[in-house]
Amino acid sequence: MEWRGARRSGNIEDRRGMGGVGIAGGGIGAVVLAAIGYFVFGIDPQTTLQATQQLQGQTQQQVAEGQTKDENGQFVDAIETSNTDVWGPIFARQGARYTPPEAVVLYDNAVPTGCGTGQSAMGPFYCPADRKVYLDLTFWNDLEAKFGARGEFARAYVISHEVGHHVQTLLGASDAARRMGARGAESGSVRLELQADCYAGVWAAHAGETSNGQIVINSADIEDGLGAAAAVGDDTIQSRSQGQVVPDSFTHGTSAQRVRWFTRGYERGDPAVCDTFGASRL
Repeated sequence: MEWRGARRSGNIEDRRGMGGVGIAGGGIGAVVLAAIGYFVFGIDPQTTLQATQQLQGQTQQQVAEGQTKDENGQFVDAIETSNTDVWGPIFARQGARYTPPEAVVLYDNAVPTGCGTGQSAMGPFYCPADRKVYLDLTFWNDLEAKFGARGEFARAYVISHEVGHHVQTLLGASDAARRMGARGAESGSVRLELQADCYAGVWAAHAGETSNGQIVINSADIEDGLGAAAAVGDDTIQSRSQGQVVPDSFTHGTSAQRVRWFTRGYERGDPAVCDTFGASRL
């Protein structure tokens, strides 16, 4: 995957190395994020609440915005910027205006968010309350070591999936998902996640048209993306972690479903084909 010459907007808050930087959205916000951690990631809510309490009272430090200098941070910046360049024209063709996430926040271990305190154990996530994407870059190590998903495009898929959740917030899909329930093979959560996979595929279909063609994706990169989608399916993760598959506790969809919806978005390049909420077959 080629990206180093791509445009970077600097829409980054680099909080790495700061430790905990206070608590944003404490109280009810912490409870909200605890619920997200439980229903989406299976984390004990008490674990999230304890992390929130441990970070309370720490002083808010200055956050350096748009100044990340290492290659990993620059990569995240380039992919988020490319997503903005892709989604802007798509929204414009529908007579709407795309506004990018408020920022992509890079952090270590734990981070205050508009939804409460986020933790590295939750993996990358999007907080609709503050419209920011949160990413601990050590997840790249987990993506390869634990899930066997290699290559830069696997990482780009993850970032674009989270931006896909922002697109859903703009379009109101997140509200529809909450009304349908958070767990189960046909739940709103699964439909929301599969749609975000499809949106990541839409981004991939058009990424080469952005940044003056400085983002180049080839067939091997797409295979890496499909490998990442397959590696993080509920059935694959449950089988590896607990030795059995429990569809009633699905939150993201099976490996086959995640691959299918990413492929659908990539092959069609049209977000209209990503209507997982109206699909009779996921």
